[in-house]
Amino acid sequence: MADAAAVPGVRRMNLTGLGTPAVVLLILAMMTLPLPTLALDVLFSFNIAMALIVMLVSVYVLRPLDFAAFPTVLLVTTLMRLALNVGSTRVVLMEGHHGPAAAGAVIEAFGSVLVGGNYAVGIVVFAIFIIINFVVITKGAGRISEVSARFTLDAMPGKQMAIDADLNAGLINQDEARTRRAEVAQEADFYGAMDGASKFVRGDAVAGILVLFINLLGGIAIGTLQHDLSFADAARFYALLTIGDGLVAQIPALLLSTSAAIMVTRQNSTQDMAAQMMSQLFREPKALEITGYVLITMGLVPGMPHLAFLFLGVGCVLLARRVKKKAAQAALMARVAAAQPAPVATAPELKELGWDDVAQVDPIGLEVGYRLIPLVDKAQDGKLMARIKGVRKKLSQDLGFLVPPVHIRDNLDLPPSGYRITLMGVNIGEADIFVDRELAINPGQVFGDLQGTTTKDPAFGLPAVWIDRNTREHAQALGYTVVDASTVVATHLSQILQTHASELLGHEEVEQLLKQLAKSAPKLVEQLTPQALPLSIVVRVLQNLLREQVPIRDLRTIAETLIEHAGRTQDTVALTGACRVALARLIVQNINGLAAELPVITLEPSLEQLLQKSLQIAGDEGAIEPGLAERLQRSLLDAGQRQEMSGQPSVLLTSPGLRPTLARFARFVSPGMHVLSYQEIPENKQVKIVATVG
Repeated sequence: MADAAAVPGVRRMNLTGLGTPAVVLLILAMMTLPLPTLALDVLFSFNIAMALIVMLVSVYVLRPLDFAAFPTVLLVTTLMRLALNVGSTRVVLMEGHHGPAAAGAVIEAFGSVLVGGNYAVGIVVFAIFIIINFVVITKGAGRISEVSARFTLDAMPGKQMAIDADLNAGLINQDEARTRRAEVAQEADFYGAMDGASKFVRGDAVAGILVLFINLLGGIAIGTLQHDLSFADAARFYALLTIGDGLVAQIPALLLSTSAAIMVTRQNSTQDMAAQMMSQLFREPKALEITGYVLITMGLVPGMPHLAFLFLGVGCVLLARRVKKKAAQAALMARVAAAQPAPVATAPELKELGWDDVAQVDPIGLEVGYRLIPLVDKAQDGKLMARIKGVRKKLSQDLGFLVPPVHIRDNLDLPPSGYRITLMGVNIGEADIFVDRELAINPGQVFGDLQGTTTKDPAFGLPAVWIDRNTREHAQALGYTVVDASTVVATHLSQILQTHASELLGHEEVEQLLKQLAKSAPKLVEQLTPQALPLSIVVRVLQNLLREQVPIRDLRTIAETLIEHAGRTQDTVALTGACRVALARLIVQNINGLAAELPVITLEPSLEQLLQKSLQIAGDEGAIEPGLAERLQRSLLDAGQRQEMSGQPSVLLTSPGLRPTLARFARFVSPGMHVLSYQEIPENKQVKIVATVG
C-alpha cells in the first residue's frame, strides 16, 4: 500500500471542511477558557482585520448577490466579537487591579492612547460610537433590509412572469430562463436573510452597552472589596480597561454595521461603489461650480477660516471646469462623427422562405401555468418529468410501439395553476391543480367527508377533494386514494394517451415496427408489404386495433393474419376483425385476467335481427335508426353500470357482423364497455351471461 504522504493532494483532502468546526471550537474556547493577554491581542487584531476585509469587499463587490454569504459572515463575526468580549471581561476583572496594561497591549492602546488616558473622555467617545452604530447606521440598515425583503418577495411573481414571457417570445432559451429564475430566488433569499442579519448588529450594539456597565461596576466592586484598592484607583484602572475593551470591540462592530448598510443600499450594476459615486456625484459641472463659488464667498467673510474655504472653493471650480471641458470634447467628437458620411449599409438579402420556416406540430404537448413550473423544473426538484418518462415507458411496453416524447412548455394564457394536454396541437384535456396540496379521490366507498376544495379527478371524473398534506393519513384511513399534484397530471396524461393511442401511430412508427420485426422474421415482412398489402392498409388496421384498446405487441401474429386474409379482402374493417380473432386470448386476458369464466352482456335475438336489418338498409355507413339507438343507449348504460358496481368488467357479446358497428356505438355511449364477437372467445374460457339487452 502506497504511503499517503507520497500521494499528491491526500493531506489537503483530509483537511477540507475543517475551517468551520475550528472557528466554532475557537469561539467556545474564548467563552469558557481563560485566555492569555498575547492571545487576546492576536484575536482583537484579527477581529479588526476581518471587519476591514468585510467592509472593503462590500464596497468593491458589483452586486449584492456576489457576496451572498454576507449574512452568514455577519453572524460568525458578531459571535466571535461577543466571545472576545467574554474573554476580555474575564481578564479585566481578574487582572485589572494590576493597572491599565493588565489586559494586553491592544486594550491598553485603545484605553490610553486613543482617549489620552482620560476615562471621562473615553466614556464620551464610547457613547458617541454607540449612538452612531445603534441609532444611525443599525436602525437605518435594519429598516432598509425589512423594506427590501418585503418588496423583493412581492415582486417575485412579476419577475417570474416576465421571464416566462421572454421565454415564450423566444428572447431567451431554457437555460437562460432557468438561470434568471435561480437569480430571482437567490435575491429573495439574500434580502430575507439580510432582514434577519440586521438584528444581529442591533443586538450587538445593545450588548456593548451592557458589557460596558457590567465591566465598570463589577471592576470597581472587585478592586475595592477584594484587592483593597481605593475607589479612585479602582475607578481609574477599571474605567480605562473597560473603555479600551469597549472601543476595541465597537470599532469592528461599526465597520460591520457600515458593511451591512452598504450591502442593503447597493443596486445591481457593472461598477463598484466608488466608481458609481464618482460617475454620478461629479458628472454635473453646474453643481460643482455653484458649490465652489459659495465656498469662496464664505472664505472671504471676516472671521472665517480663509485658507480652508478658499482652497476647497477653488478646487471645486477647477474640477467643474475640467468636467465641462471633457463634456465639450465628447460633444465635439460626436458632432464630427455625425458629420462624416455614414458608410452605405448594404441591405441584408432577404432569405427566401423554406419548409424550415413552417413550425411542426408536436404530437404530444403539455402546457402549464406559471405556478406549476416547479413541477417540471429539475432545478426546483420537479418530479413530473420523471413521472412522464415512466408513463411513456409503460405505455410503450403495453401498447407495442414507442410513444412520442411529450413537449412541455409554460403558457401565460393558462390560469396560474392550470395545465393543458394537446395532441397534434389540439386541446384534449385540461384542469386546475394545487402544487402545495394533495388530491383525495373517492373510489366509490368512503367513511367520511374531508375539508378542502371539492373537484373531480381530471383523468376519470371521480369526485375528489384537494386537501392539506398534513391530513393525508386521515384521508387514507377514511378510504380515499390520495395522490400528489405530479401524479394527478401524469395519470391524466396516461389516460389520454391510452385513449388516443391510435392517433399517435403513423406511417413512420409502423415502418419502425416492421424494421424491428424484420430482424427476427425478414421473410414475413417481405411478404406483408408491399406484396400482400400496401403500407397504408397495414397502418389503418393497426390504428383500428389501438382504437379498440387492443395492443399491437404481438406484431408477428398480426402480420401472419394479414397475409393470410389479404388474398380475399383488403377491407380494413374485415382485416381488423380477423386480427382480433387471432388475438382473442390477449384481448380476453386484458379484459378479465386469467379467470376461467367471462361475464358478458348479450342482445335478445329479436334485437339482433332488428339491428342487422337496420344495418342492411343503411348500407356501408353502418348507422342505427335514431329511435332504436336511443333505447339501445339507455339499456347498455344500465347494464354496464351494474357490471361496474359489482366490480366486474363490462363486456357486450354479439355476432361478428354487428361487432364493428356496436363497438363504435359503445365507444361513445359507454367508453368502459368492451364489445366482443362470438369468434373472439377462446376455447378455454366459459361464458356467463349476466344480462340481456332487449
